[in-house]
Amino acid sequence: MIDTKKIIEAAERKLQGTDMFVVGCTCTPGNEIELLIDSDTSVAIEACAELSRAVEAEFDRDEEDFSLTVASAGIGSELKSLRQYRKLIGGTVEVLLNSGIKMLAKLDAADDEGITISYEEKQAVEGKKRKQLVTVTRRYAFDEIKSTKEWLDFK
Repeated sequence: MIDTKKIIEAAERKLQGTDMFVVGCTCTPGNEIELLIDSDTSVAIEACAELSRAVEAEFDRDEEDFSLTVASAGIGSELKSLRQYRKLIGGTVEVLLNSGIKMLAKLDAADDEGITISYEEKQAVEGKKRKQLVTVTRRYAFDEIKSTKEWLDFK
């Protein structure tokens, strides 16, 4: 079985100096390899094909046969790297906490420990009969978060 670390290293060498980066790599026992990449802007299909050829060239198919698929981390896929989070600062994300709470929020900040988000929720406000919509800003550590996805509103 081909080591995913070697695949990632080969891909990172090829992507060096571009705005693209490796998000993840999986390999099945049958050597079916899937390499996910993303970019600070966008990923063209030509870039995936070029990266696939470059990575394949570094491995000997006669020594060990494999199937390599290079794909862009698609819309709606989980964010896996800090760079993906930073790319979406100012945008809307869907956050699912380990506790099962799911929320739509604006991503305000991201660092090595976690994220800061803001969202609106109804709260009792002194002097008002009904609950009012209030913007809440909260910080969550990555170990509190089950998944985060980019949210696109098609309205």
